[in-house]
Amino acid sequence: MSKELSSEQNASVGMTVGMIEVLLLQPFNYAKNMTQQQRKISLNPMVMYRGVASNCLNMGSCTMIQFAVGGELKNYVAGGDPNKVLSLPEEMACGVVAGSTSALVGSPLELVMIQQQRKGGNAAVRIKNILENPVNVGRGFVGAAVREALWTCGYLSIPPVVRRTLMDSYPETFDTNDKARIPAALLGGLFACYLTHPFDTIKTCMQGDIEREVYGSFTQTAKKIYSDSGFTGFYRGATFRYGRMVCAVFIMDLLREKIGRLMYPQAYDKK
Repeated sequence: MSKELSSEQNASVGMTVGMIEVLLLQPFNYAKNMTQQQRKISLNPMVMYRGVASNCLNMGSCTMIQFAVGGELKNYVAGGDPNKVLSLPEEMACGVVAGSTSALVGSPLELVMIQQQRKGGNAAVRIKNILENPVNVGRGFVGAAVREALWTCGYLSIPPVVRRTLMDSYPETFDTNDKARIPAALLGGLFACYLTHPFDTIKTCMQGDIEREVYGSFTQTAKKIYSDSGFTGFYRGATFRYGRMVCAVFIMDLLREKIGRLMYPQAYDKK
């Protein structure tokens, strides 16, 4: 989410970046979801990429919303000055609002993907199955909203601040954005993964079990996971998710400006 771009431009850049990230990292997401539900992981690419269209639409839409809402908020906080450097609390507040807003779209789409990963079939079949009980559409939304709020901070708010800090404090070592991008991605991914993973595990278990045979409400699911596996149960699949998130933070931090400049060079030339 760039202050240099309009909300429509931020949205189109976000959609593009989100879809690229999904196509590259879908196997990580599949392995994480299966581990959280304590199901066997298949190494068949056709199985690993089940639901990838839903996930592309999910991540593309969510990233589009996050870039657009976050960009507008950053522009508002900066008073319309594209050269103003926001503080960490300001960056994080923009990320939280942008992320939680995106869950309104992302949670139902992720529900379709998880149902496809678990049961197979195309999106139309799974949507029909989900809508047999319309309440299912909102299943797992609370977990998704908390996760997306913190995840957005992890990839949109923290990396720019870390990069600026490293380049200002250690200019000899980090003399370019690209050199500072790797530690920024590691820190952003660590924040985004381990603070949000318990909420993601609860959400995934709920969305994988729309029949409510094992997992009921948000609190009932949390209690079930804890009774089965203790506190560590909330971190099932965390290794796969952290691997994906570090890669995703790096990819999205790298591509959001490069693709923005490629798609809308005139917006950056104004600076």
